[in-house]
Amino acid sequence: MKRPKQPITEVLKKAIAESGKSLIGIQKETGVNRISLIRFMRGETSLRLDVADKLAAYFELELRARAKG
Repeated sequence: MKRPKQPITEVLKKAIAESGKSLIGIQKETGVNRISLIRFMRGETSLRLDVADKLAAYFELELRARAKG
């Protein structure tokens, strides 16, 4: 049985949590507001796509199309 893929939000949350970086540090390096990060990590809000793009680039994550067949 194939493992279900994680949603993008879960991949971002994991990257943030496992980075060892403070949310203030991530804010300084990405420009993403720390309060937005806190709310996202708590599951209170989602991220705008442009913010998710910044974080994905910062953590060197990429979205790829799954091979068909």
